[in-house]
Amino acid sequence: MNPGSKRFLRENSLGISLTLIGLLLAAAVAVSYLSHGRYPHFALAQARPLNGPEIDALRTLNKGFEQISQAVTPAVVSIQSTQVVKVQMSPFFSDPFFRQFFGDQSQVPREQREHALGSGVLVSPDGFILTNNHVIRHATSIKVMLSDTRTFTGKVVGADPQTDVAVVRIEGKDLPTASLGDSSTLHVGDIVMAFGNPFGLNFTVTRGAVSALNRSEGGIEDIQNFIQTDAPINPGNSGGALVNVDGQVVGINTAILSGEGGPGGEGGFIGIGFAIPINMAKHVMEDLIKNGKVARGYLGATVRSLDEGLAHAFDVPDTSGALIEDVKPGGPADKAGLKNGDVIRKYNGQTVTDSGQLIALVTNTDPGTVVTVEVLRGGKPLTLKVTLGERPSNLGIQASAGQPPAQGTLRGITVQNLTPGLRQQLGLPSEIQGVVVSNLDPTSSAAQEGLQQGDVIESINRQPVRSVADFDRLAAQAKGDTLLRINRQGNGIFIVISPSAAGGGDNEQ
Repeated sequence: MNPGSKRFLRENSLGISLTLIGLLLAAAVAVSYLSHGRYPHFALAQARPLNGPEIDALRTLNKGFEQISQAVTPAVVSIQSTQVVKVQMSPFFSDPFFRQFFGDQSQVPREQREHALGSGVLVSPDGFILTNNHVIRHATSIKVMLSDTRTFTGKVVGADPQTDVAVVRIEGKDLPTASLGDSSTLHVGDIVMAFGNPFGLNFTVTRGAVSALNRSEGGIEDIQNFIQTDAPINPGNSGGALVNVDGQVVGINTAILSGEGGPGGEGGFIGIGFAIPINMAKHVMEDLIKNGKVARGYLGATVRSLDEGLAHAFDVPDTSGALIEDVKPGGPADKAGLKNGDVIRKYNGQTVTDSGQLIALVTNTDPGTVVTVEVLRGGKPLTLKVTLGERPSNLGIQASAGQPPAQGTLRGITVQNLTPGLRQQLGLPSEIQGVVVSNLDPTSSAAQEGLQQGDVIESINRQPVRSVADFDRLAAQAKGDTLLRINRQGNGIFIVISPSAAGGGDNEQ
């Protein structure tokens, strides 16, 4: 040690000693506080649970939700589908000139695999799974994972694009299952829980309420009668379970209304989700398992929802019900005595709110079933029995043009007599009588209410129109709301020309 260092130590030995002693004391105090769970400047607050009947009620509610989650989650599965897509190669790659720069592209794979994630619900111990058609559509392979991480290979039993229901099966025994409820007992405001795998976050549970029932807006599927819920549903939840407070599956999650993608779009959840009622899904599932296809009831009539104008025109006290616009000759409705202008208010004792609900009720009934329909005909109640036929597989949904508000009655309409030549050109049978709309002012209220060139006006306010003279006379008498019966391409349609009329779609059923 050099002389300078020795001199520093002699002169500062007392200070160094005191510093070392202070550090040792501090360390000892710290060890003491830590070992006894105490800190020199603060103390942790002791947990004091709140008490009272309200808090006890919340604890009971929590326990109920936990019990439902524990019971249902084992039956919810994650579905990963793989689709092999052929890649279109540019013809330029076969050109020798391009091969000089890009090489021989003949070795580049011309297929690629696309993966999709969704959910499903085990409904039988031997491996039948309810899910959405769009989850497994075009899949070349399906992998199913349970909440205990067991993984199985899935096989499509059947699928129904019209309702977006599909059935997948895995090979297994004594698998966990979910209990199926009765979606007809749901009410707006009921608490529900959504189970699924949103964004690949497996086995997620969310909670909300039933926001609405019998939703048929949005054009999500051909046959629509959705449960609307605000329980958060996101991409990946499709095919999962919507569960009531009894732990029963009352719906199959299928779509969301998103700010980015619309119904069924790719955007995030904004508080509006849709689920297929389990009664409909169960009917489709049973048919797919038993027959490999779905047999649906068929009424044989074109129906539409009511608006205020139509309700007033047909002496209906409110807008509930489905208006029969066109009875198909020889069909079930025709044989039962239903007529154009009848408003179906009840179907087998269940109130009919609109045409979408009626379609769901009819298609959910087996062909050959005798059903009771309660109608209003000219404001008077009538009960009829209908033996349903089988809905044709190629029967589409016919939607009329939107009918925005307009002013006026029948101004701007030019008509001509229905000559044999016009009848043949329009493909109309001989029993159709009326006048043909040959010209139409696009700014007229009739045009904006949906009338089109080529339409055949059969009646005005239930008065038959057989000639241009009839039309001119009745049009001059028409004041305010005016009811037209028209024939468009062989289909009968009612139109109300009204300043406040709102459009509704036509649906053949």
